Amino acid sequence: MKRRRKNRSPELITKPNRRPFIILTGLSGSGKSQAVRALEDLGYFCVDNLPTTLIPTLANLAMRAGDIEKVAIVVDIRERNLLASFPTVFRRLRRMKRLDPVLIFLEASNSALVRRFSETRRPHPLAPGRSASEGIREERARLTAIRQLADEIVDTSDMTVHELRKFFMGLSRDRGPARLVVTLLSFGYKHGLPLDADLVFDVRCLPNPHFVSALRRRTGRDRAVVQFMEREASTRDFIDRLEQYLKYVLPYYVTEGKSYLTVAIGCTGGRHRSVMIAERLRKALADVAGAQVRIRHRDIHEASRA
Repeated sequence: MKRRRKNRSPELITKPNRRPFIILTGLSGSGKSQAVRALEDLGYFCVDNLPTTLIPTLANLAMRAGDIEKVAIVVDIRERNLLASFPTVFRRLRRMKRLDPVLIFLEASNSALVRRFSETRRPHPLAPGRSASEGIREERARLTAIRQLADEIVDTSDMTVHELRKFFMGLSRDRGPARLVVTLLSFGYKHGLPLDADLVFDVRCLPNPHFVSALRRRTGRDRAVVQFMEREASTRDFIDRLEQYLKYVLPYYVTEGKSYLTVAIGCTGGRHRSVMIAERLRKALADVAGAQVRIRHRDIHEASRA
């Protein structure tokens, strides 16, 4: 990843008593859409393709509005007045005492941009009837003056979507590490697989409390069911190995910048084994750094028929 910082302190987006106001611009196909999504996940109020003349209006509204703490906007060559009016508008923003405007310019090599336009099959905005290469060269030349104003110039040629997201997550110094929301979802296979599961673990191989008449009407939350399952060495070993695996992989999801992860644990009916193991995992994973663990029992109230 190539990156150039221009005359900015390390506290890029956090000046005391000033509202963060990020302006994303740059070459078409350089990753502005992915970047603004990352900023939106960081809690920024985001606007795409805002007319240049309305930027000061939005800045003033943001400074007055109590519920808008930080703003990010995308401006690019799609806006006809960009080249003529943006330099003046940006200098005006820098004179606002309660605003901290940051201009980030995204670019990439010609070959990377041509490849991206080929993959998406979209025409370049400056070359609807010409080749993408011609449009890229023209846009690069037109945006030279705006590029020179940038506080950050980011070359995304070799960056994946995940790397671009991680870069923008790192810019927000006023925010703690990103939190991965982990949902432990118990379910019953006979009621269907959960469609939103990222990881699925089948626990039907473990002893089934359903076949114990005194436990049939109970659930995996009940102490009697927990004690029945804990008596079996196979259950204890299964849980230990699953805990170790999840504790190993979750930090990688946090580092990647993933926001949500659903771990589904399934048994036959979704009332006993899956519930008990999900509850145990919630306690075991509570101290994983960067992760917030929640639990949902999808089928716990369904009639139990093994």
